[in-house]
Formats: sequence, structure tokens, C-alpha cells
Amino acid sequence: MTGPRSAPMLAAVLLAMTIPGSRALAGDYPAHPVRIIVPFGAGGPADVTARLIGNHLQASLGQPFIVENHAGAGGVIGTQEAVKSPPDGYTLLMISNTQTTNESFAPQRKYILMRDLAPIAPINHADLVIAVSPQVPAKTLTELIALAKAKPGTLNYASAGQGTPYHMAGELLRSMAGIDIVHVPYRNSGEARSGVIGGQTQMMIDAVTTMAPNVAAGQVRALATTGKTRSTVLPDVPTVDEAGVSGYEATIWLGLMAPAGTPKPVIDKLNAAVNDVLKRPDVVRLWAEQGAVPMSMTPEQFDQYLRSDVEKWANVVNRFGDKP
Repeated sequence: MTGPRSAPMLAAVLLAMTIPGSRALAGDYPAHPVRIIVPFGAGGPADVTARLIGNHLQASLGQPFIVENHAGAGGVIGTQEAVKSPPDGYTLLMISNTQTTNESFAPQRKYILMRDLAPIAPINHADLVIAVSPQVPAKTLTELIALAKAKPGTLNYASAGQGTPYHMAGELLRSMAGIDIVHVPYRNSGEARSGVIGGQTQMMIDAVTTMAPNVAAGQVRALATTGKTRSTVLPDVPTVDEAGVSGYEATIWLGLMAPAGTPKPVIDKLNAAVNDVLKRPDVVRLWAEQGAVPMSMTPEQFDQYLRSDVEKWANVVNRFGDKP
């Protein structure tokens, strides 16, 4: 086929072939098990949420969604594992604001988040809680700040690793309250939590969703929560802003991404399936009991949300001079 009209005709033929193929791909997906990489340790918010979402996706899409923990380097190791995986929809990545922080905080990474991964959907967000070991004499955040100022460099705070929301929340508190507290990074949030419960470290700013049971059991003492309003799970605990550090706010959010190049019909199918899970009354009720709030967006909206969060944490890192 030659001549001036051959190119448009060829384009039309190719388009006709491509669109049905894309629809078939989405219709057939998933044809075998899907893995969800969690770049953090077992027992933390990302791990727990990935397993819940995976179970519901398995029920709705008919294939197992298998959670794999690839912890280390503040989420970088697991993220790199996802980036190098085939872009076929059979490898997903659970992310948090750790990944958006790492864009400015972790220069050793071998990927660029918004270039090498494709947004699927956000899942939920939750406040954090400042919790201290019972061995710490401070009963309020004001008393903790006074103690830190009286004994600079002697109070340690645990986190799940460099650049995680727990670490950045601690650095934000350190800067805004004008105190000298020492960061102690653990391999994952479970180990960090155990360190505070066991008294090896004095405090941690942890997700309400995972620390609240330890507060209820008396294993740690909650001094303040980090949202704009009080947590429904810990209503008797003041916010950091209420407790005297004006304007302080820090949260953790979770979402799903896939390797860049994953077919758009697959991304859209996963987005729809995740958003269906977020509407389930049992899921909404469970998360409300834990202090988490569902987040529903299209892939395009989530893309803009991620880009904005990357910029936000870059400004924080530049402002406070945090280094890996």
C-alpha cells in the first residue's frame, strides 16, 4: 500500500488492532498470581494494609495477591525491586510518604519515583502519635520538651529507618520545638516499636493504627497526636498543636504503584478494584476503629498528589538540612 493516503489508512488499521488488544488485556487480567512488594518490615501499617487490600483484590479479581516484604534502606531496596520488575501488572508496590521523601532524601537510590513507577491508587491516611516508654518521667508533651531542653542529646527517638514518616515527623518536632533529640533508625517499625516498649529507646512517633493497642495496654504513654484534630482512636490525647508546638502536623499515607509501562487498562482495572474495596462498609469501619481514613482518587489524580508530596518533602528537607 503506497501513496499519500497510505499513512492515514495504516494508522487506522493499527488503531483498530490496538484498542481491542488493550481491552482484551484488561479483561484477561489477572491470569495468574500478583505480588505486592512491601518495602518495609512485617507488622507495620504498610504490611498490614497490603495484606488486607490483597485479600479483597483476590476475592474480586480471582487470583492470589501475594505480599512480599523487601525491607531495608528506608524503603529503597523494595522500591528498586519493583522498578526492575516486568511492567505487566503482576508486580505492585505498596508505597507511603517514605517514597516521596526519598526523592530528596535518598540520593543513593537507582530510580526516580515518577519516572520509573506508575501511580495506581492511594489507599488511606492516618495520624501519628508521640509515644514514650513508661520509664520516661514526662507525662505531657510540654514536660517532654522541657526534659529534652534540660538534657540535650540524651533522649532518643526510634523510627523505621531514614526518610520514613516516623523519622521526618521526629525531625519536624526537633526543629519546631527547638530540642536536641537523637534519631535511632531501626530496620522496620515493628522493631522500633519494640525498642520503645522495651525501654531501649525513649520515644517514637508511630502510626496511630499500629501504636494505639500498645497505648491501651499501658506498654507506652501517648503524649500527643500529629493531625489537625484529635484522633478518634485516642480522643483524650491532645494534638501536638494543642500541646504547644503551634502549626505542627504530620501524617502517614499509603498507596499502590506499578512499574512504569504497565498497560493503562490494567492500571485502570486495579484502580477501580481498589476503590471498590475502599467503599466497603466493613473496611471503612475497621479503619475508623484504627484511626485510618480511606483515600479515593483516579490514577491521574494520584499522580498529581504524588508530585505535590515530592515537592512538599523536598522543601522540608531543604529547610531543615536533613541528611541521610
